[in-house]
Amino acid sequence: MRDVQELVQGPGGPRGDARRPDMRVTRHGDLRLTRWADLRLTLRIVALTFRAQAEYRAEFLLKVAFGVAWQVSIIVFAAVLLGRFPGMGGWPSDAVLLIAAMRMLSHGLFELFCGRATELSTIVQAGKIDAYLLRPLPVYRQVQLSIFPSNALGDLLVGVSMFTSAVVALDTEWTPLRVAYVGAAVAGGALMEGAIFTLLSALQLRLPAGLSWSRWVEELLSTFGNYPLKILPGVVNGAFTFILPLAFVAYFPAATLTGNTSGLGVPAALAAAAPLAGLAGFVGSRLLWNFALRHYTGVNG
Repeated sequence: MRDVQELVQGPGGPRGDARRPDMRVTRHGDLRLTRWADLRLTLRIVALTFRAQAEYRAEFLLKVAFGVAWQVSIIVFAAVLLGRFPGMGGWPSDAVLLIAAMRMLSHGLFELFCGRATELSTIVQAGKIDAYLLRPLPVYRQVQLSIFPSNALGDLLVGVSMFTSAVVALDTEWTPLRVAYVGAAVAGGALMEGAIFTLLSALQLRLPAGLSWSRWVEELLSTFGNYPLKILPGVVNGAFTFILPLAFVAYFPAATLTGNTSGLGVPAALAAAAPLAGLAGFVGSRLLWNFALRHYTGVNG
């Protein structure tokens, strides 16, 4: 990790050297890397953290295997439910499979790019975030680059496999518009999940004990995110739409793709706009995260 710290801090120390061509001064007088230097540094940190994880091969493979096992267990549970209760909520089995596949693939992308947001309370309590504030990279990105997410590789492996199977099994014509929409929907689902946990991590900047909330929400997403939410009572369905926007991750996009738009509880146009909702939610959560960071006072107040 010393190599990573030297890359981030630069030879001029934590603040860097303003005379270096890879640094720029912001309007607030802070030193920041240029865009190309920023990108090169990010890729080098990713490579270093991956190599650090791969040094312990058994542990690395176990983490990947854990990601696979966790997602496979969800698939098995869903398969048992579909076998016992075909036509769940009026949805055919292939459409329900598409919900689970889209959520799993979106979750794998979230874990790969934004998953360390769930561990922010540990970083805050360890006092590491105070050092991040002195470095030229954005703090949020430093949190994400703090460790390579080995388990995300397992999540993505299962997610891609299940998504491919669901797309092949779905009885629909895959026009270019549908292909573009499903791609946007998967990305939007990852952004919506990122928005949820980024918002929770913003609370952890003020309340480090808020980690339990992230764990609880993660359980809710993995438990209810793979099925049509119309099978739930109306109050719970509404909560998963307007309070914890789980419906926008995979349920609404899958309903749009398969034509199962009756009983969603929202207009079909809003359900179809789920990818845009994911993007808007993530941008909003980042703004709130930055606001919380500006008011961060440290572990000792």
